[in-house]
Parts: sequence; structure tokens; C-alpha cells
Amino acid sequence: MSGPATPAVGELRREQLLNAADRVVQREGPGASMNAIAAEAGITKPILYRHFGDRNGLIRALTERHTAGLLTAVRAALAEPLERRDLVERVLDTYLAGIEARPQVYRLLTHPEAGDPTGAGNALAPALRQIAEEITKAVQAQVDLGADSPLISETWGRAITGMVLAAGDWWLDQRPCSRARMVQALADLLWGRLAAAAELPLAITPPSAAEHEPDSPLVQD
Repeated sequence: MSGPATPAVGELRREQLLNAADRVVQREGPGASMNAIAAEAGITKPILYRHFGDRNGLIRALTERHTAGLLTAVRAALAEPLERRDLVERVLDTYLAGIEARPQVYRLLTHPEAGDPTGAGNALAPALRQIAEEITKAVQAQVDLGADSPLISETWGRAITGMVLAAGDWWLDQRPCSRARMVQALADLLWGRLAAAAELPLAITPPSAAEHEPDSPLVQD
């Protein structure tokens, strides 16, 4: 009789099941059932439950893999050696490209299902808070905003994240224009004081993306 699976084998199997879940969610949307996911993976539903506990456990696992990739991509964009306007557009495009690549997964992570008491559909919220913190640090490290820099930087970090979340959600649902046009429109709105502010003489480069986890399917091609 063979022994229990090694951790490496168990982790590989878990990733295969998450890949199957991704495919089903992309086809069927946020309401994808555990039955459909198990069938896609070629296993029975009890085996799926054995790996993730329940549907909320599976959603948490999907959240971890996708938000890690989104955060890595945003950090990498913030670290690029670009002119300020180009950097603004690069960060905006990175976020929109991420949600565009996996729209149904994005909806699963941001929109609670009807009657969902667990709030599983708000799973992206912690990652959005982290994105706001990354933007705050980048602004404070690179832009001279005077004595009120800590307050203004944090205000901007949170406001930019909220603005892009709301605009991106609408854009993904309605598709009123190309991604490039939406990036330009958002950058135009942000550009006022950012254009006028001087750069700090000793700007601190944000952490390299190499220091973080690899991209997840939410931001891969």
C-alpha cells in the first residue's frame, strides 16, 4: 500500500484543482458550483471538499493566488523607471489589465452572491488595502508634497485605489471604450497636482517585484 502524498505532490494537486476552478468560474461566472468544479477536475465532490473544506475555503484559496499576482504586478509597475505621467498610466493599465484578463474571477472576488452571509464576494478587499498602501509609499517616497506629505500621500493612495476600483468595475461591465482610453481618462483626472509637484531629490525606489511572489493567473497572459 502506498503512503500518504508528499507535501510537494499535495501542493501540485491543489494547484491543479485551483486551475480547474478557474476554468469553470471563467465559463460559468461567480455562481460556479462545486459539482461543476469537481467534474472539471475529474474527481468527486468529496475529494474537492477534502482539499478545501467547503466552497468558502475554495474561494479563499482562489483569492490568495489571484490577489498575490495582482499585488506583485502593481508593485512592479510602481518600481518602473518611467517619467511620472507614464508611471501613472502604467500602474492604471496594470490594474485594468489584471481584471480584464480574468473578468469572471474578478467578479467572484468583488461581488457577493445574493444571500451570501459570509461576505466571500468581498475577498479582494484586503488586496485593495495593500494596493492603497503601496501607492501611498510610492507617492511619499518620490513626490515633494511639503509638510503635509504623509497626510496627502495616504489620502491619495486610498482615493486613487477607490476611484480605480469603481471606474474599473464599471468599465469591465459596460466596456464603453478601450482599456487604453480608460487609462488616459483616469490619468487625466489624477494629473493635476501630481504634474505640478516637484520630485524629491533622493527618491526612494519602491521594492522590486523580484522580492515578491510570482504572478498569478489574474495577471498572466
